[in-house]
Amino acid sequence: MTQTSSLMFGLLTLLIVGSSAAQTTYPEKPIRMVVGFPSGGAPDTVARLLGGKLAEALGKSIVIDNAPGASGNIATERVAKAAPDGYTLGFVVNGQVVINPSLYKLPFDPVKDFAPISQLTVTPNMLVVNNAVPAKNVQELIKLAKARPGELTFASGGSGTGNHIAAELFKSVAGLDIRHIPYKGVLPAVPDLLGGRVTMMFSPLPVVLPLVREGKLRALAVTSLRRASTALELPTIAESGYPGFEVTIWYGLLAPARTPPAIIRKLHLETAKALALPELRAKLADLGLEGIGNSPDEFAAIIKSETPKWAQVIKESGIKAE
Repeated sequence: MTQTSSLMFGLLTLLIVGSSAAQTTYPEKPIRMVVGFPSGGAPDTVARLLGGKLAEALGKSIVIDNAPGASGNIATERVAKAAPDGYTLGFVVNGQVVINPSLYKLPFDPVKDFAPISQLTVTPNMLVVNNAVPAKNVQELIKLAKARPGELTFASGGSGTGNHIAAELFKSVAGLDIRHIPYKGVLPAVPDLLGGRVTMMFSPLPVVLPLVREGKLRALAVTSLRRASTALELPTIAESGYPGFEVTIWYGLLAPARTPPAIIRKLHLETAKALALPELRAKLADLGLEGIGNSPDEFAAIIKSETPKWAQVIKESGIKAE
């Protein structure tokens, strides 16, 4: 065997042994899961539910690190710049990785600087209106908006947020003139929607579903391609006259790029197992969320395909970051 061949054989052996060691000994200390939103919100709630199950499976605690601000960019950057050792993970909302790149000059690359682990959950936005609005379905709302151009308003959680983009896409496909009223988050918009100070909102389903069930808001449609399992009576916008209309919200789990593949595989395996647990699936369903648990490659493909899609919507709508 030549010296070069011996060296290559040695390196290959180290890689195999190192990968095996990472698989069998990881984790050896608590894992930090960075969430770009405040405690108490839906992302934080799901991160804590998943973190609890992962802690049970891995035998080490999962520490939730809330780092809100800058539309999630603070948290995403923290993960991108962390050591790629599997001890810092990012719990992300899709806007952080597929929308923000088109709105902000980011100090990280959402594709190159992360190792996808799994897409965790998906949920549609729900189009809701104040109860005083006479429209009982999407077509009636469109007719009302066209009869009163510039008079109706829609709330959002801020310029460039997923629910803002959903509304802009709706305006575009339906040819509507509806005024945008941005808030600092979805929750602060809800009192004004309830009070009739804004007409409508495309809201993450978990936020408004309880209010709809209590009769405090009227739901007209959801923004997924198929009906939401928690609100099967509601049509989709796609079946309300706009085929292909889809704006969903998903949560995902990422690690810094160059995290050892064995660690990524282990994290994906335990994440998928956790999301398959009936107990966890029931809790997610109560929040209006559907568990996914797809593979790292499938998750990476979703990120790569959605980024240019939303870049085009943002460009055509002229959306600017706040």
